[in-house]
Amino acid sequence: MSLILTGDNSGRLIKYEPKSEQVNVLLNNLTFANGVALSKNGNYILISETTKCRILRYWLETPKAGTLEVFANLPGFPDNIKRSPRGGFWVGINSRREKIIQWMQSYPWIGNGLVMLPLDITKIYSYLAKVKGSTGLAIRLSEEGDVLEIVEDHRSGNRSSISEVEERDGVLWVGSVDASFVINYNNSCGPSIK
Repeated sequence: MSLILTGDNSGRLIKYEPKSEQVNVLLNNLTFANGVALSKNGNYILISETTKCRILRYWLETPKAGTLEVFANLPGFPDNIKRSPRGGFWVGINSRREKIIQWMQSYPWIGNGLVMLPLDITKIYSYLAKVKGSTGLAIRLSEEGDVLEIVEDHRSGNRSSISEVEERDGVLWVGSVDASFVINYNNSCGPSIK
C-alpha cells in the first residue's frame, strides 16, 4: 500500500540471457510492476502496473519492437497476469480503486505523509475494504486488451484481494495474499474453497 500511496516508480523490466548470463534493463520507472505474461506468439510481454491500475504491453518483436503502450486500463489494482488457454489473459485484481485512494494519488504529499506515520497502512486499508464489503475481481482480457469476462463473487468476504488466477480444464483457481486457501471457481457450479 505504501508503494501505491507514494507513487513509487522504481519498478523495472529486466531481461536475462542464460547463455551469456547478461542482464539488461528493458524498462525503468514502472509504478509497482507486479506480474508479467508473454503473449502466445512471443511478440510482446504484458506487465501489470499496480499503482496506475493498468496493463502495459512491451513489444519484443515486429516493427514495434522496443515500444511500450497501455494495453488495458482496469477498475482496480492488478496483481499477477496469466495467459488463458481459451485465449487472452487472466488478471487478478487485488481490490477496486476507491475514490479516497484516487484522491490521495492526486496529491503525493498526502501518501508520503501517511507512510511516515507509525501506522500499518496496509492493515488499515484491508480493514476498511472488509467493512465496505469490497471484493477482488478476476478479469479476462483479449489479445487486444478488451474485457472478455469478469468474475466477482459477492457472497463471501473470502474473495477479497485476488492475487492470481490460473485457468485449467475450464476451472479457475483463484489465490490471494490474504488467505490460506485457493478458490476453485467452476462456472457451472460456482466457487468452492480448497
